[in-house]
Amino acid sequence: MTNIGVTGHQDIPRRALGEVHERVTEALADTHPFVTVSALAAGADQLVAKIALQRGGALLLIVPCANYRSTLKGESLERYDELAALASRTERLPYREPSEQAYMEAGKRVVDLSDCVIAIWDGKAAAGYGGTADVVAYAQSRGRHVKVIWPAGVDRNSA
Repeated sequence: MTNIGVTGHQDIPRRALGEVHERVTEALADTHPFVTVSALAAGADQLVAKIALQRGGALLLIVPCANYRSTLKGESLERYDELAALASRTERLPYREPSEQAYMEAGKRVVDLSDCVIAIWDGKAAAGYGGTADVVAYAQSRGRHVKVIWPAGVDRNSA
């Protein structure tokens, strides 16, 4: 069983979604059986989890804090609830409220439970502590292989 951690941006530009979806599908193609380890944040986490479940993988959910659902809105909250219901296991961290510390600890836990990590990441610095760049750096410091997926020439801040 291979555990594949997920980290990535919450806002993926629409023009990047097709290529990101294709490259995640390719990255998971030869790995069976596998478990996706994710906090199911909006964007990359939910996208990878959905693809992984469609490909027959299992899901291990890491919940950063007790009030985590309050950080999600609209479609992201609906997707979270749908995907969380499909998790084969859920682990809750001891934080009560959402915070950068809770998010970083969740990212570390994802990495610590994973054999490798898929990062939907533009390669730029994190906007706040616990962002994608921080989790990627932690994964690399722990010797995990990190598969970075991001379309060339796409600016994350563009529509």
